[in-house]
Amino acid sequence: MPFAGVSAVVVDLDDTLYPQAAYLYGAARAVGRAGAEAGLDPVRLGRAVRRQLVAGSDRGGTIDRALLAYGVPPDAVPGLVPVLVAAFIGYRPRRLPLFPGAAAALAALTERFPVACLTDGNPQIQRAKLAAAGLTGAFTTVVITDELGGRAARKPHPAGLHEAAARLGVPPANLVMIGDRPGKDVAVADALGARSIRVRTGEYAGAPDSPAATAVVGDMTGAAALLLS
Repeated sequence: MPFAGVSAVVVDLDDTLYPQAAYLYGAARAVGRAGAEAGLDPVRLGRAVRRQLVAGSDRGGTIDRALLAYGVPPDAVPGLVPVLVAAFIGYRPRRLPLFPGAAAALAALTERFPVACLTDGNPQIQRAKLAAAGLTGAFTTVVITDELGGRAARKPHPAGLHEAAARLGVPPANLVMIGDRPGKDVAVADALGARSIRVRTGEYAGAPDSPAATAVVGDMTGAAALLLS
């Protein structure tokens, strides 16, 4: 039984519970609107930002690259970046749709286990996502890795999962980590001797299973079924 002895669950947020593309689309539009005040075309700028996000949504320097792709002279980019970054960080979606079955799966897991959310990113942004997805208060605890040490603490750095284990009051070996990215969610579980379930949803659905998870399923419904059977 690969999940015998599991006493707590840790769940990733972006592209595990909801499609991150829904958030990024709105955030790119917010940047476009902010750029209009500087005389930039909001539609063109929004599209430039989206293209950079699609190329790698967790890369730094997204706004800088988008401005250069738009055609802004390099020496003018630094003067525009702060207000556009503020617009990106300050974007508040009204609603973010969960993946089909994710809400029911999460509810079923929380009836059986203490459940933590472990997520990377700017804390202001991540908490806004939780609120828009209707997940504020859905977890025993929420660990945002950037609050533990900035970008350097993001998965697969073990600090976040170690903190989640401490808050849940269980040793890492008794945890299972559910997430969509092998290089982050599975890798951080491996680093602490926890088990993992990889879900094939979102931007990295087609990424190779490396490192290999304890189990691979289609979505949160499948993950919950494994743990509750």
